[in-house]
Amino acid sequence: MPSLKHVCVFCGSSMGAKPAYAQAAEALGRLLAQRGLGLVYGGGDVGLMGVLARAALAAGGEVTGVIPEALQKMEGVGHLELTNLHVVGSMHDRKALMAELSDAFIALPGGIGTLEELFEVWTWGQLGLHPKPLGFLDVDGYYDHLHAFLDHSQAQGFLRDRHRAMAAVESDPATLLARLDAYQPPAIVQIIARDTA
Repeated sequence: MPSLKHVCVFCGSSMGAKPAYAQAAEALGRLLAQRGLGLVYGGGDVGLMGVLARAALAAGGEVTGVIPEALQKMEGVGHLELTNLHVVGSMHDRKALMAELSDAFIALPGGIGTLEELFEVWTWGQLGLHPKPLGFLDVDGYYDHLHAFLDHSQAQGFLRDRHRAMAAVESDPATLLARLDAYQPPAIVQIIARDTA
């Protein structure tokens, strides 16, 4: 996968209610390492974040964590064995650096923090601030209700077809990575010139 080098993964700092979520995080971490893709993530050693990072490290992968100082103190230093650990001043700094370091973005199951992170980079892509692909690893139907809402938003005229198509949705991590690697961004300059909805 020559065009992708580092993939940012957003996911829960909790384990969630189903073992399938941790299994998917482990599988994705291992797959990234096997493909030679560096993992960029939130830097913690808790919940799915910890499972993801440990799996990538165990498979010999490069893992970069980005964590705000306040969370580092709350959660502990996280993985001392990370390839790189960036301690930043704020959540805003964290998201900006994660975006800068990454070539693509994936959301595993998670809560409002995970959604906020993915939706922000999705919005940045819609506005032409970056051309990077993004997607949902939809484990065991976790995101079904969210995508039903997005269908509703699209039907009501608040989400354009081309912007909806920017986010890939797959249940298999290898298939999702292939779609992200093949992504072709829309004609951003033309989009900004005509509309920003």
